[in-house]
Amino acid sequence: MTVLYDLTPLAADGVPYPLAHHRGRVVLVVNTASQCGFTPQYAGLETLWRTHRDAGFVVLGFPCNQFGAQEPGDVDDVARFCSQTYDVTFPILAKVAVNGAGADPVFVHLKREKPGLLGTQAIK
Repeated sequence: MTVLYDLTPLAADGVPYPLAHHRGRVVLVVNTASQCGFTPQYAGLETLWRTHRDAGFVVLGFPCNQFGAQEPGDVDDVARFCSQTYDVTFPILAKVAVNGAGADPVFVHLKREKPGLLGTQAIK
């Protein structure tokens, strides 16, 4: 049985990022975009990260461009925006798809483990 910590997505620089490094911690996986109505969430996520990271809490940002092309830049653009606009220091990983045949295994796993209302397995 696969668990989240068995997965290895890519970091923003393209290097494998084993989630096993976070075993035993609480991990918040967030689908992010820099040009959407939820973009200000970066400030709150950063506050959560800074406040609770020493207690074993991790925020992982996964940029995604599947929703209205709201994350059009490359991962360097995303990292620069997050750093300059919201002083983000929590890990931002590689841009991923969260739905469809090319969905990142992290999101495939999360949707399978915790489907939505009526069993849907799509991020909205």
